Amino acid sequence: MNSEIFDALGLLEKERGISVDFMVDRIKKAIVTACKNSYGNEDCVVNVDQAKGNFEVYLRKTVVEDITEKGKEITLEKAREIDPTAGLDDKVAVPLDTKDFGRIAAQTARNIIRQGIRDGERDRMFQEFESKHQELVSAVVEQIDPRSGAATLTIGKAEAVLPKSEQVAGEVLREGDRIKVYVADVKETEKGPRAMISRIHPDLVKRLFEAEVPEIYDGTVEIKAVSREAGSRTKIAVYSHNPDVDAVGSCIGSKGMRVNHIVAELGGEKIDIVQYSDDPKQFIASALSPASVVDVVPAADGSRACRVAVPDDQLSLAIGNKGQNARLAARLTGWKIDIKPQSGFYDEPAEEPAEEEPEEE
Repeated sequence: MNSEIFDALGLLEKERGISVDFMVDRIKKAIVTACKNSYGNEDCVVNVDQAKGNFEVYLRKTVVEDITEKGKEITLEKAREIDPTAGLDDKVAVPLDTKDFGRIAAQTARNIIRQGIRDGERDRMFQEFESKHQELVSAVVEQIDPRSGAATLTIGKAEAVLPKSEQVAGEVLREGDRIKVYVADVKETEKGPRAMISRIHPDLVKRLFEAEVPEIYDGTVEIKAVSREAGSRTKIAVYSHNPDVDAVGSCIGSKGMRVNHIVAELGGEKIDIVQYSDDPKQFIASALSPASVVDVVPAADGSRACRVAVPDDQLSLAIGNKGQNARLAARLTGWKIDIKPQSGFYDEPAEEPAEEEPEEE
């Protein structure tokens, strides 16, 4: 019977990832509870020999002349059959037949073991998610909710839900698809551990570049900032710590191979790779790529706002479709940017510079 228990625990470890040691510990606790319920005595010793597949249970009883509590006491005569040196008031470990636990105790043990399995799965899932926190992971789409559009994904041996709000607009996911997701956060909830995963988080692009570009992975090239409108366009600012290494060229790769792999993973999302600079004027000019910049004039009051002059024929390019290029550049740099054509820059009243803080620094 004991060997069958260990066979079952081995299968549980293989199929659900719950370690045998974890479950053995739970079974020990279940036996202690069973002893308390059946005998009113929780002073027991449980020896486990996994190699032989054996459980040995001993109930420690006090040696007395007259028994008043059968579950806790043993006569001197009976005690010396177990330990010839036993004396009054000594403790003797009495071998216990677990079949004698009784129906109630056995049910208690089963419930604790079941709870142990549930706790083991929760712990395993939490550890699996925690090890992937703020990382890029591969996932398989298992199911799509037809009403909410949420996708249930398998990540390793764990499951997570990708809400519709964290999916790229226009991207169609199908059961069986293999996709990359970013584990933005891991939380312990009443229903178990929950991974907050995303396809639209700016750091997903950052992790894709780290995986694709060795110079970023080894620290030669650093990603300074990322701004993203998922499914449409991303701007990423990079800097090289080695003057002999071109940061932008490293990210693009030979014939655009590296960046093209990332674009394909993102379903065709456009990516602008720009050179970071500690000089705000140079950085802002680079961030407005692919437009050319004639001049950058920071606000006189010292605030993080500026006016930018661009060639007349590149005004629409600098601003972008529905203001996207200017908006992403502002988020990337952390500066509010007011763009004007070169011919009218000084003749027109400056509009309130628009945009927000960067999404990633």
